[in-house]
Amino acid sequence: MVGIDLDTAPGSYPVRVDVDPGTEHAVYTLVVRRRVFRTRRLTVDPAFVSPPASARERIERESALLNETWRHPSPDRLWNDTFVPPVDDAANSAFGTRSVFNGTPLNPHSGADFMSPAGRPIRAPNAGRIVIARDLYFSGNTVVIDHGLGLYSLFAHLSRIDVAEGASVDRVAHEEDQGTPLQPRAHMKDREDSDATEGVPAKRAAPAG
Repeated sequence: MVGIDLDTAPGSYPVRVDVDPGTEHAVYTLVVRRRVFRTRRLTVDPAFVSPPASARERIERESALLNETWRHPSPDRLWNDTFVPPVDDAANSAFGTRSVFNGTPLNPHSGADFMSPAGRPIRAPNAGRIVIARDLYFSGNTVVIDHGLGLYSLFAHLSRIDVAEGASVDRVAHEEDQGTPLQPRAHMKDREDSDATEGVPAKRAAPAG
């Protein structure tokens, strides 16, 4: 599985695969094709579009925390089975959707939203270690699971968090109406190394072995 960032320009890219560095490697050509994503327009609390000056220090601190997390994944594979969706409900907000909040274009949607009843338990999509479990300015109660080898799952806008940082998980938290969305949902985002990736189909395709 190779993560392709939303901002990657169409074209051909070499992909090098190393097995036991220094002994075996192969180079493949990855072709990135143009894709058009839909646009969603939402009305939200203005503080999420233009944060007040009093929130800037917190936002910068939390941004640094996330970036540091992405830069230091577990070097070992922690998942042990086929990846599964966090809830049985269908995802209703697609990866890559262009977002316009209060008439202001923002970054594309880099995850998937699941429309579920408030309080539905959320499954960890696979084994891993909790590296972030706290309230963040933009994403509310947030849990990040490190699955190892640069693969992460992020859950946002949770009503509560039932796990602690450093713990191994099977189940993560409960979802509820919180944050920028207007209805209850779980927001799931995947990252492979430094790129946000389309997690729902990718995780279904990820092998157990």
